Amino acid sequence: MSLSGTTLRFCLSGSISKFAPFLPNPSFPFSFHFHSHSPLLDHDNVHGAAVSLFDSMLHMRPVPPIFQFGQILGSLTKMKHYSTTISLIKQMELKGIQSNFVILNILINCFCHSDQMPFAFSIFGKILKLGYHPGIITLSTLIKGLCLKGEVRKALNFHDKVVAQGFRLNEVTYGMLIDGLCKIGETEAAIKLLRTVEGGLSKSNVIMYATIIDSLFKDNLAKQAYDFLNKMISNNIRPDVYIYSIMIDALCKEGKIREAKNVLAVMVKAGVKPSRVTLNILMDGYCLVKEVKSAKHIFNDMIRIGVTPDVHSYNIIINGLCKNKRVDEAMNLFRDMDTRNMVPDTVTYSTLIDGLCKSGRIAYVWDLIDEMHERNQKQDVITYNCLLDVLCKNYHLDKAYELLKTMMEKGIQPDMYTWNILIDGMCRGGRVEKAQEIFHDLLIKGYPLNVYSYSIMINGFCKKGLLDEALSLWSKMEDNGCLPSAVTFEIMIMALFEKDEIDKAESFLREMISRGLL
Repeated sequence: MSLSGTTLRFCLSGSISKFAPFLPNPSFPFSFHFHSHSPLLDHDNVHGAAVSLFDSMLHMRPVPPIFQFGQILGSLTKMKHYSTTISLIKQMELKGIQSNFVILNILINCFCHSDQMPFAFSIFGKILKLGYHPGIITLSTLIKGLCLKGEVRKALNFHDKVVAQGFRLNEVTYGMLIDGLCKIGETEAAIKLLRTVEGGLSKSNVIMYATIIDSLFKDNLAKQAYDFLNKMISNNIRPDVYIYSIMIDALCKEGKIREAKNVLAVMVKAGVKPSRVTLNILMDGYCLVKEVKSAKHIFNDMIRIGVTPDVHSYNIIINGLCKNKRVDEAMNLFRDMDTRNMVPDTVTYSTLIDGLCKSGRIAYVWDLIDEMHERNQKQDVITYNCLLDVLCKNYHLDKAYELLKTMMEKGIQPDMYTWNILIDGMCRGGRVEKAQEIFHDLLIKGYPLNVYSYSIMINGFCKKGLLDEALSLWSKMEDNGCLPSAVTFEIMIMALFEKDEIDKAESFLREMISRGLL
């Protein structure tokens, strides 16, 4: 455990055997099978120039030094052109130019990011066979690759074998493992690993603590998260902007905006500059509790303190204004994006369309739809739901149905909210038979009809005076494992009283009370 990586000398045969579970074939030759549909080389811009230069170098005589090939391959990898890099290394080897240790590490990195871990470990086997001594970069890349694939337990197993061989990994590697454990919901295991790290494996850092604190908050374990924060401070690790942002986010989600603002004040006093993410979180928190004025203050202060708002910043405020029926202000802010050369996204348009629809300003909506087309911003299911909702509420049912067809022709699949809007619209418009047809079709196709869907349809039957159909659907609802809500009970009780079905109404009322819904 105390041996350093630099003083350790691998016994080649012993090393390969100890890592055998991770090596698909330790003597794996350096040849790869590429599918005919694998991405070919792209010859655009820097990427194309790098590939052309590499190709020229392959045909030079004498062949340039191997490090020059490595520089190009490293650049392509940084640009995330992993398949291209793998292909170029293959071409290089076919020309008889042997990869050095640096290029083999680049190759491992490319395979890890391409979700080809067996190949990555095969190259690791080749590194061992050639007598190279893998360092922290090689081992960390393999661990990161396993974590990216969700194979965190395998990554930990590999880590144990590496440490048993005498290697000391660094805080970056342990940060990856802790992050991987938290992402699969193993927060306790992540805490245990951090304790082991602090026991002598490496140094702990703010990233490790931030990852665990964030995970504890997400698990609704706020007290443990704050205890962990105090432990971090007692270990002389200062909170960074990410830690403060996590705390502000957790408080905002609990509706504790004043406490969140206090954390921001503490953060600034400690000399930590808030990031755009931090301020976006706080603005969103204010909007959630309908304090849009305070959110706008933060938005206006962003530029003053040198933080540039992004599209998400605008979306938060526009959404807050629309929810508070301040659509004119939202439109002004939307136009302000143009003056800052900022392109609104689908969320921006959908939010504004929803706000305009709910305020009855339909004429402006179609202008926004046209603008979306001009800017190549695709409508999504939320956009269409807003439009369907306003059409149905204004009894334009044929137009709503045509819009649904258009939506599906464009490959946008309706969600349950879409279908509920349409069923409700048909019932309100007196087309209960059409609503029933849609509802029945959804049942046959196995859609996850919820209590809201059943309540809409039952209400439609009751309004039409079709009590038998309503009662029949009620029994099917229970049979399908969907329990009626207080609203569903109220619909049935009111309908039965109106039809002088007093005994049945009282029976439903007693059932409602026994279920604790009154």
